[in-house]
Amino acid sequence: MITLYTWATPNGKKVSILLEELGLPYRAVAVDIGKGEQFEPDFLRISPNNKIPALVDSEGPDGKPISVFESGAILVYLAGKTGQFMGKTDRQRYEVLQWLMFQMGGLGPMLGQAHHFRLYAPEQIAYAVDRYTKEAHRLYGVLDKALAKTGFLAAGAYTIADIACWPWTASHKNQGVDLQQFPNVLDWYNRIAERPAVQKGIAVFADLRKPLTDDKARALLFGQTAKS
Repeated sequence: MITLYTWATPNGKKVSILLEELGLPYRAVAVDIGKGEQFEPDFLRISPNNKIPALVDSEGPDGKPISVFESGAILVYLAGKTGQFMGKTDRQRYEVLQWLMFQMGGLGPMLGQAHHFRLYAPEQIAYAVDRYTKEAHRLYGVLDKALAKTGFLAAGAYTIADIACWPWTASHKNQGVDLQQFPNVLDWYNRIAERPAVQKGIAVFADLRKPLTDDKARALLFGQTAKS
């Protein structure tokens, strides 16, 4: 049995979407990051970076339980476990991996910063808003050019590269992006949004997530230090 520790964030949605696409039975456990549940000792044992999602598979590669943290690593693990959504040849798999790294190292962090400084920062810092909004537009441009080729990011098919990137584009308005300016992204976004597994995946704990207006919750998410 697979147990997914998650919350309704873009990174959390990546994994629940893939699990639904694969049709694997799993149990979802809510980790309310606004209440600080990510700092609980039991969770830190499987996710030492105190971030969701994290996954425990009772039937790991050697038949023994395995825990995996970092959403990108979880996607690779599940794709490898099932032989799905990661390309069929070595060349295709490397193509998928490079776009997954694009999301992990660029798209997610930069769109997250755009979202933060536009909506959550306690004061509006014009330089930060301008810098990250421009970077968001640049990254959407990269996506748009890539999607013009086959309609998907890698291997000419729907893969974990698309699954990783798609949830981050759902908040394009909050990032200061109009998808009408990126027609290939808009088409890709709408096609993926129509997939039944995607709709099930993004619904996981979506009813529990509340707007981030509480000062304590903000401090937990944005005020961490090495000691915390």
